[in-house]
Amino acid sequence: MPLGPDERIVFEEQATPLYEEIVTSGGINAADTRIAKGGELHAAFALLVDVGLVTKGDDGRTWTAVDPAAVQARVVAPLGQQGAELIAESAHWANAFNTVSHVWRRSPSAVGGPFAEIRGLATIGNFLASLVSDAEEELLTAQPQYRRGVKQLDAGVGARDIAALKRGVKMRTLYQHAARRSADTRKYVAAVTAAGAEVRTLDEFFNRLIVVDRRVALIPGHEGTDSAMVISDRSMVGYLVDMFERHWERARPFTSSETSLMRDIAAEQRAMTIRMLLEGRADPAGAKRLGVSPRTYAAYVADLKSEFEVETRFQLGYEMGKRGISGREADTPSA
Repeated sequence: MPLGPDERIVFEEQATPLYEEIVTSGGINAADTRIAKGGELHAAFALLVDVGLVTKGDDGRTWTAVDPAAVQARVVAPLGQQGAELIAESAHWANAFNTVSHVWRRSPSAVGGPFAEIRGLATIGNFLASLVSDAEEELLTAQPQYRRGVKQLDAGVGARDIAALKRGVKMRTLYQHAARRSADTRKYVAAVTAAGAEVRTLDEFFNRLIVVDRRVALIPGHEGTDSAMVISDRSMVGYLVDMFERHWERARPFTSSETSLMRDIAAEQRAMTIRMLLEGRADPAGAKRLGVSPRTYAAYVADLKSEFEVETRFQLGYEMGKRGISGREADTPSA
């Protein structure tokens, strides 16, 4: 008889009291109608016989009890062995499913084709974590500086990226120059660069971009931070990688603390502020392009007024125009 939960319930509720009766009375008559087929204790008695807790006496007319210690190992050990085998087999099946799940996540089908939209910060975060955990060769990330951005660099993100680097995945990350002022970002950069990542900063604003193994890209959706587009089209991913590479070539290494480099970065931010003013950008738009707060942007403008010895923005624009200043002087070979 196979032993399972149903048999255990019968054992606990009916067979155990019957066994106690047999032990107390010294046995039970084989002709007892309660244990005969159809009797009220037939199932309980049959279970005791099956597990070996009762045996027929020498006279053939009486059933007597057997020491449970002699029986328990024979009943319990096979169940324990079966349980261990099932646990081991379940682990093998889990590994097998991990393999096919990895294949699925790397295919366009996983996100519904070459272009798919996902919604919700939790969903995006879980998808990104899965994407990074599947990375095998390269991670490219562009992270613009904005009011909340760097505060999202929690320990989980750092641990996830460092785990990828330890697997041998190459990682390059772009920030705006303004990110250098963030203690959270500096701490994160120190951790990932120590593990082998490369980080640079750039003067201009750019949208968030994450590319994994040059096969899948994640960009913001048109509805803001609560949606994202997952792109697995090979041509589009290649185009986004090319844009990243162009920005990367212009960017400055984050890890360097040379005074000359910091002067160059300050000059690039000054030139960007000039361009924003000459293009007639509103302060919030200009601040976003530089990755700074409106208050910091206003301070940059105030510094320019002081530099050109003027009092108003109109006078500032006129003075810069008169001197032929466009904010793009550093782009020319002579400069």
